[in-house]
Amino acid sequence: MDATRAAELPVTAADGHRFVLQARLPDRTCARLLWLPALGVSARHYLPFADALAARGVAVFVHEWRGHGSSNARASRGCDWGYRELLDDIHASEAAADALASTSRRILGGHSLGGQLACCRIGLDPHAAAALWVVASGTPYWRCFPQGKRWWLPLAYRFLPWLARLVGHLPGRRIGFGGNEAARVMADWARSGLSGHYRPSGFDADLEAGMARYAGHMRGIAFADDWLGPMAALRHLADKLPQARIDLKTLDARQLNVRADHYGWMQQPDAVVAALVDLEW
Repeated sequence: MDATRAAELPVTAADGHRFVLQARLPDRTCARLLWLPALGVSARHYLPFADALAARGVAVFVHEWRGHGSSNARASRGCDWGYRELLDDIHASEAAADALASTSRRILGGHSLGGQLACCRIGLDPHAAAALWVVASGTPYWRCFPQGKRWWLPLAYRFLPWLARLVGHLPGRRIGFGGNEAARVMADWARSGLSGHYRPSGFDADLEAGMARYAGHMRGIAFADDWLGPMAALRHLADKLPQARIDLKTLDARQLNVRADHYGWMQQPDAVVAALVDLEW
């Protein structure tokens, strides 16, 4: 097994937002992955996943969402942002990763919201990555969910942005959904959940038109007991990339050796790593 070096890279986005990019750098690199976390999850929680990939020769850079972990911003009435700023932050992380691990095999991926915004980033620049890795993700479009869930989701997509506007941010830690999230992030998320389309505020670009031009390789992993990321939602996201080569797979608790829900795989990521790498090479 090749040695792996850990690094913490300070990153400053175009608007001055500062955060730290966590890196795992193998001695010999076959590819570079920029990984985007789930809503409200700090970068440090993905370090076991990054270590397992680095052992296979993938240089991994774990992004930090604005408002969490090492970010110098915290959501409040006077400090708000949406998908536009999150995508600007991703671009800053890409530049930092390229400076340290320049390779022609660039992979962009993410968990849950991270997988969605990886696809939105491709919508801005279809050449930003040769491959997309998407885990426990998919569009939040309410029609993609099982009948027991789908009928109340439109209510949630209206209530949560309203609550975020009322409080000045979504108090996710208190209500058990996400972290303390910016009001405009929740508005952009809810818009895609109600419509099935990615049309965040502040963009002139048509993100879905950009996704439709992507000709790389998308691989997606869903989990058998994950109601937050059902295979139907993952397929709906993949359908936005009609020119891409698509590989989708479902893993169950027996394969994972841990519960097959939205977050269990983070504790024991080896099966997910093996599935992603096997689909890639």
